[in-house]
Amino acid sequence: MLYKNAGVDIDALNLVRKGIGKHVKKTFSSGARSEFGLFGGIYSINNEILISSCDSVGTKILIACATGINNTVGADLVNHCVNDILTTGALPLFFMDYIGFSKLRQKILVDVVSGLAKACIKEKMALVGGETAQLTRFYPDGVYDLVGFIVGKVSKKNYIDPLRRIKKGHIILGLRSSGLHTNGFSLARRVLLRKYRLSSYVPQLKGTLAQELLKIHRSYRRELQPRLKYVKGLAHITGGGFYDNIERILPPGHSAAIRKKAWQPQPVFRLIQELGKVPDDEMYRVFNMGIGMCVVIDQRHLRYFRPIKAKVIGEIVRGDFGTRLE
Repeated sequence: MLYKNAGVDIDALNLVRKGIGKHVKKTFSSGARSEFGLFGGIYSINNEILISSCDSVGTKILIACATGINNTVGADLVNHCVNDILTTGALPLFFMDYIGFSKLRQKILVDVVSGLAKACIKEKMALVGGETAQLTRFYPDGVYDLVGFIVGKVSKKNYIDPLRRIKKGHIILGLRSSGLHTNGFSLARRVLLRKYRLSSYVPQLKGTLAQELLKIHRSYRRELQPRLKYVKGLAHITGGGFYDNIERILPPGHSAAIRKKAWQPQPVFRLIQELGKVPDDEMYRVFNMGIGMCVVIDQRHLRYFRPIKAKVIGEIVRGDFGTRLE
């Protein structure tokens, strides 16, 4: 089975993003340096750069709605957005949210916002507001949509520009994910719910399917913040997996060679692949496969990353093939 069979066409989405990008670039002001791309929007004023990002929890929401556990998806969203702007070296300033629904119990809204607020406190930023929209008959009853908007800041001196920093011979470290994080759920649900219920205990997972699928998207800020000065580039492994996300940070003429045997993916990924007969390349394009963040560094700085259990999973090489998994 492919992601496309579950209703998500990555290639089509990438083409849409390229088309959107052309229009967005036309809005850039001449008074301040602006950029579009990478993992966050970049807007520089004087000696500081504001970094922004917008994302959602995707169809992981349907797991929360089905189980009645709605106090974790807020943390998923906050942590996802924090990781995105962290790739530039930016630390979060404030967060805003959008919750859309047709009919929803008040407790669900309270649980969602409670999760958002707790995650924002943990990530040292303010939840300054948002929008709660009731769109009658737009969403199915009991289902909601959750979107987040983050703004962070980094000085020009500390801004991580991978297109200038990354060189041949740099090594790629992998930081473990907690599981699926917030990507690939359309395919995961299509495959796993054919055999299991969310309440089913799955021996390979050492817990219920719901417990596995609701594991919170990990934030890497606390581990990486003290080490950002050694970082040449960061790739948050989300939608598009290894292929699309690492390619975003590669300078022209440089590619990434990743060794799949350098780490062991969590059992949930093997279960999805076996039950859905998903090709290996598709797995590494849809899911994070156990690695939530890739960190490019000079090998002589490896000792600073050993305390956070970073694994060497590849290196930067010459070439224009993007990302190769060996």
